[in-house]
Amino acid sequence: MKFSEIEKDQWEELSPFLDTCLLPITGMTLAVKPFEATEWLERLRDVMDVIEIPFKGRVVTYPAWHYHSDRTQLAADLNNWCSSVKLLGFRYVIVATADASLILNCPSVDLWVAPGSDGGLPQQKEISDAIRALWSGQAASTS
Repeated sequence: MKFSEIEKDQWEELSPFLDTCLLPITGMTLAVKPFEATEWLERLRDVMDVIEIPFKGRVVTYPAWHYHSDRTQLAADLNNWCSSVKLLGFRYVIVATADASLILNCPSVDLWVAPGSDGGLPQQKEISDAIRALWSGQAASTS
């Protein structure tokens, strides 16, 4: 479910069922040519589909972060954002990225989902198992 699909008057009713948020991070560090931006966004969309399609109705997708210039600052900003969204009632934060090398040390991120080092999409079963393990309280980590 996209953030924009939730009306203000629906939030109180829906929030108990929407305990997981998905934050997409494209991972671009510099301005890119339009066709390159399209490639980045298509790769991110493909990673997000592995989460959004099977878990629609329980996962809320927030707007994507596209550019960053410093990974240390991004890690701090991301950790702060995840902590604040958890104060809103989300129990879990999943970060999806198009950049396989972008997985950062952020204690408030519960699960990172990224393409493999070969650029291939994460396997649906592996991601589904990791999300279900997260929800059941078992440790899960994947990329």
